[in-house]
Amino acid sequence: MMELTMDGAVYQFHFGMGFMKEINKRATKTPNADLPEVKQNIGLQLAVAGLLDGDVETLADVLDVANKGQKPRVTTEKLYRYIDDEDTDIDGLFESVLDFLKRGNATKKITGAVMELVEKEREKAKKNA
Repeated sequence: MMELTMDGAVYQFHFGMGFMKEINKRATKTPNADLPEVKQNIGLQLAVAGLLDGDVETLADVLDVANKGQKPRVTTEKLYRYIDDEDTDIDGLFESVLDFLKRGNATKKITGAVMELVEKEREKAKKNA
């Protein structure tokens, strides 16, 4: 469980099955054109890619979902203020969230696969540059 202190209050963020199911519902794809009614949830994959790209909006969404069901519940405004605060180590926050996603039983396989794919694409882009 990840903890962040905002305005003197400690908030917990859990990256388990509930988190995965909730974040996954945020995006779907049709894996087979012949079966357009069949959808696959891919929200976690897109979230990991966004975190690797340094997308702050994705970071805020991931933290919001990870705090769902926790007490106390951080408000969106407080979370945004924390991210906007110049004293917040935003790079460290990205690293911490990715680290928890890499270690969680529910998220580590997908997170590792996305990270590997992104790294291969970055290496390919360097070679072609």
